[in-house]
Amino acid sequence: MNDTSLTAAADTRPLRLGTRRSKLAMAQSAQVAEAVRTLTGRAVELVEITTFGDTSREHLAQIGGTGVFVSALRDALLAGDIDFAVHSLKDLPTAEPAELVLAAIPAREDPRDVLVSRDGLDFASLPPGARVGTGSPRRMAQLNAWARELGRDIETVPIRGNIDTRVGYVTGGELDAVVLAAAGLTRIGRIGEASQFLPADAILPAPGQGALAVECVADQVGGAPGLASVLAELDDPFTRAAVTAERSLLAALEAGCSAPVGALADLQADGQAVTEMRLRGVVGSTDGSTLVQLSTTGPVPASSDAASALGRELAAEMLAKGAAGLMGERAL
Repeated sequence: MNDTSLTAAADTRPLRLGTRRSKLAMAQSAQVAEAVRTLTGRAVELVEITTFGDTSREHLAQIGGTGVFVSALRDALLAGDIDFAVHSLKDLPTAEPAELVLAAIPAREDPRDVLVSRDGLDFASLPPGARVGTGSPRRMAQLNAWARELGRDIETVPIRGNIDTRVGYVTGGELDAVVLAAAGLTRIGRIGEASQFLPADAILPAPGQGALAVECVADQVGGAPGLASVLAELDDPFTRAAVTAERSLLAALEAGCSAPVGALADLQADGQAVTEMRLRGVVGSTDGSTLVQLSTTGPVPASSDAASALGRELAAEMLAKGAAGLMGERAL
């Protein structure tokens, strides 16, 4: 691999940022690229990479979960074809390859899901028998459970595709509504199309939803000298603590990225002071007939180990309540 030392005055080669080709991936990678340009004074070029998840039309659970969006980018990192990569954190398998480092997790966007519906209806106002599209077993489980609680009759319909495709199912009249991540719509400037922000009390997001992962090869195994430490300046410690707890829960449940698991860690304030972290988790059958939903609180984690311990603690409680029997997918 060529010397890409950030301190070498003679090295003016642009840093190569690997990204998926979708509109959303390009938008969020462009945001990170601009932040890295500001930090380093170096040009950053986007290198578009097609992943298996982008080309396959099968549902994610059938092709290996959302990790299929990551492997091609990681291969490019290890081959030296790119210097760093940007992922949606919820796409990352919980096991990190030894050669790579999660150098930065920038401040998180709103982690909630949103409803995009015909006529701007909220979930409780959807017509009887409404067809609601989502590619996520997690969303299906919670939407069906919430509909049952509200006395509503809906049909959850499995779909795939980018944001344009999914919203098109609504505007084209095939579906009454779709559920998307708020962060994705925000990053491409379309959050105004959301009919409703779905409350986390009813629909917990995917672990890590709304956060980005900036990954590079570790210095000690041949990464660009100094790059990991520079990228670390983009890190938001509160976001990292929250998503570490969420992903620890996912890992302890031995569940893959597309298993019906939701989790959200948030900071609890007493007046002006942040005093605790609350972690909520849910596992459910996709028909919504059974949910295991629990929460725990603890001191704001001072380290990744402490955040991980909070996730493992809640996972143990959920497993004791029968969560294992509700997950159709095991660890990736």
